[in-house]
Formats: sequence, C-alpha cells, structure tokens
Amino acid sequence: MKLHYRHEIKHIITLAIPVMIAQISQTAITFVDTIMAGNYSKTALSGVAIAVSIWLPTILFGQGLLTVLTPIISNLNGAAKRNLVADHTRQGVVIALILSVMMMLILYHSDKIISLRSSAEHPIDPQMVEVAVSFLRAIMWGVPAFLLFLVYRNQCEGLSNTKPAMVIIFIALLANIPINYILIYGKLGLPAFGGVGCGITAAIIFWLMFILMRLYTLTTASQKDIRNTPVTKLVDFAIIKKVIVLGTPLALAYFFEMSLFAVIALLIAPLGQITVAAHQIIFTISSLTFAIPLSLGVATSIRVGYLLGKQKPSLAKQTAYISLAISFAIAVVVALILVIFRTPIIELFTKEAAVIAICMHLIILLAIYQASDYLQVVASNVLRGYKDTQSIFFITLLSYWVVGLPVGYILALTDLVMQPLGAAGFWIGIISGLAVAAVLLIGRMIYLQKQPTELILKRASK
Repeated sequence: MKLHYRHEIKHIITLAIPVMIAQISQTAITFVDTIMAGNYSKTALSGVAIAVSIWLPTILFGQGLLTVLTPIISNLNGAAKRNLVADHTRQGVVIALILSVMMMLILYHSDKIISLRSSAEHPIDPQMVEVAVSFLRAIMWGVPAFLLFLVYRNQCEGLSNTKPAMVIIFIALLANIPINYILIYGKLGLPAFGGVGCGITAAIIFWLMFILMRLYTLTTASQKDIRNTPVTKLVDFAIIKKVIVLGTPLALAYFFEMSLFAVIALLIAPLGQITVAAHQIIFTISSLTFAIPLSLGVATSIRVGYLLGKQKPSLAKQTAYISLAISFAIAVVVALILVIFRTPIIELFTKEAAVIAICMHLIILLAIYQASDYLQVVASNVLRGYKDTQSIFFITLLSYWVVGLPVGYILALTDLVMQPLGAAGFWIGIISGLAVAAVLLIGRMIYLQKQPTELILKRASK
C-alpha cells in the first residue's frame, strides 16, 4: 500500500472514531428511551415512536443547515484563514436562534400534524397521540440548546478536533439513563411521566450538552486565537447568506430522508400498536448502525475540505475512495451481525411475542440495506467537502420520495403487486430508495472529480 494511502487511512480513522463514539452515544440516548418506554408500556413505546418520527425530521433540518459549517471551517483551516472562523461561528449562532423559534412552534402544534393521518375509518389510538404530543411539547424546550451545541461542535470538528463532542455526548448518555428512569417511572417523589418523561429528559440533556461544549470552546488553549478574534459585525448577512445557500440543500436532504421515516410511521400508525412498536424497534436499531457510516462521512468531509483548502484535489479524491471502501467493508460485517444475532438484539427491546415476530422479518430487510446506506452516506459527505450541496438535495428528493415512498406504499398498503406486506413493504421501499441514492451520489462524485482542477478548487473555496 502506498505511503500516502496509509497516511489518509490513519487521518480518516483518527477523525472518525471520536465522531462514531459521539454519534453512537447520541443515538443510544434514543435507544435507551425506546427500551425504557417499551418496558414501561406498549402505549408509551408507540407514543414515543410517533413523536420521534416528527421530532427527527424537524431537528435534522436544523442540523443539516448548520452542518455545512464543518466543511466551511475545515476549508478555512486548510487555507490558513483561521481568523475567519469566529465570524462564521457567530453567524451560525444567529441562524440557530432563529431556527429554534420556528421549530418550537412546529413541535408545539404537532397535534395538528398527527391528526392529518387519523380518520374515522382508520383512527390513531388517542392514548398514543396524547403521549406523542406531550413528548414533543416537552422536548421542544431543548431545541435552542441542541442547535447551539451543534454550532460549536461543527466549529471544533471543522478544526479537525472531533474528541470534545465524543466526551460530551458520552457524558450526556450517562446522565440520560438515571434521569429517564426517575421521570418515566416516577422516583424521588416525582410523578410517573411514562413516555413523556423521555421528552423532558431529552430537553435537560440538550442544555447539559450545550453548556459543556461552550465551556470547552471558551477555555481550550487550541482555540484561543479564535476566541480573541474581534467582533466585526453582530449580524453578517454575507456569511449568513453563504451558510443558508450551501446549507439549505443539505437541510432539505436531511429533512426528506427523515421525513420519509416520519410519513412511514404515520402511515403505519393505524395498523395498531404492535406494528408501530416493531417498526420503532427496527428504526432505532437502524439509527444505531447509521452512526458508523455517518462518522466516516463526517471524517471524510473534514478531510476532503481540508485537502481542497490546501490545494490538493488529487489527495482529496483518494480520500473519497478510501472512505467508500472502508464503509462497504464495515457494512458487510454489520449486516452479518444483524442476521446472526437478530434474536438477542430484538429481545433487548421487548419480550412481547407478537412484536418480536414482526421484528424478526424486518431486521433481515435492515441487514440488506446496510451496504447501500453506508455508501450513500459517505458519498454525500464527500460532496459536502466539495461544497456541492444542491446535487445532494435533488438526489435525496428523487431517491426517497419518487422511488422509496411510492414503492413502499404500494407494497405495504395496496394489493397492486401482491397482498399488502404491512411494515415490511415500507422497508423494501427504503431499500429501493437507498440503492438509487448510492448509485446517483457516487456517480455525481465521480463526475465532479473529473472536472478541471481550477474549477474544483474554485467551488471548494466558496
């Protein structure tokens, strides 16, 4: 293996491991919520499932918009323009605060969103709805903290420092477990909040994460030069415009991907608590496995952005292919683990035979889509590094909403092809959408890398 290949693999792994631990810890918070809610009651688990299906696309829209700060800051760092980093972070704070107000309003009125799917013929269990709405109205108070945490996390990761988020989110996970237990089951003299307790806990944890991350950026010696950068403008519309123009396609891509799962959850809701619970368990496992390609993708985005800032497009190209190869190899291993250990994995969440029976079929479908999921995540992050965010938006829209959802709906709820498959039909649709996304994103990546060097570097420096 060539020396620079080894060098790039070392850089990618060094950046990816802390991100992966952080992402697994962050996902594990939902993982713990699901297990605790499931053990409390089937209604609590189903209500949390509906709530999470609305919460995730909402908050991930904001995360997608702000995540563009990572390649921007990485490029500035590579180009020896650290004096501009603070200005971009400050405008990220402005954007985060504005987004917070909008998202809190959406979450407060979540009852209207859920009611769109309920009808006289196919009503959604009112107990599930009550848990879901109460959960969302509790967690919404943590939205500002989570978005501000993301701004400072993206600053650190853009500067190739991925460890602070790892440590902070792991601390949050450890704090989440006892607080969840106290609020869900009603300990220390508090009432038992059930599934709603998960939402209250999440809001508390988000504020803890933000406070710890801000304390780090205010005290670490490695960012002293950034802290000491003078404030030129409280609101810099030029930077805000750049972040919004580059970030909005990513935000919409995140939203379209996660809202697909939200719509599926709402479409599944009338099928009953057992089906909803099974779908939520498999979705939670999927979210946990997703941490691996996402961490590789973030590391790749940081490295590609940095190398392009250094005017080294050939090395950026090699980094992209190395990451894709690593992601595919890991996807095969994860798929085998899901198939071989499917029974003990599912039994972590529930002991109800009816729920387990559905999960046993769905987890096989989850294993099948690992390869395409891993490849499309890494490829989309490569495009982030190249600042080619619009293509991610269009490919995501096509793959998930033109291919994935229609295929899933036809197979799950109609007899146009065969007898309705229920939740399994939607997961087959997800597999189809992810496969299309992987092919198109990798194709776009190859096309960009064949462009003249001056065009690649010009785009990356925007």
